[in-house]
Amino acid sequence: MALFMLFIILMCVKMFNLPADEYDHHYYEKGLDFDKDYAKERQVLADKAQPLIGISGKDIQLTFKEEAQGTAKLVRPSSVSMDRSFAIKTNGNGVVALPLMHVAKGRWHIVLEWVSNHKNYLYEKEIDL
Repeated sequence: MALFMLFIILMCVKMFNLPADEYDHHYYEKGLDFDKDYAKERQVLADKAQPLIGISGKDIQLTFKEEAQGTAKLVRPSSVSMDRSFAIKTNGNGVVALPLMHVAKGRWHIVLEWVSNHKNYLYEKEIDL
């Protein structure tokens, strides 16, 4: 009986010493942002505006259907410190080149967010460099 009581006491002490469960204070704001991002992703599908992504040895070529201006993010799943962000603006042909200097080889997630003809778009894709 004494061992059982000791076990219960030790479990209570351990439970109270664990850190409190933290919750995300911005949960609802993130939910609203998700709806906006989802609408941008659906706009890409509705307008068939998926950009073509080509990879050469020294850069990533993004080809858009129409003139576009926005941001491109290269996200490294294994390390947040390696993430890169680029401002994009197409030339006359709808092409943007992102330099790959100081970008490690491997799997990346590219996130393109742009405005074209007063419409907002968001496109994500995994790429291997």
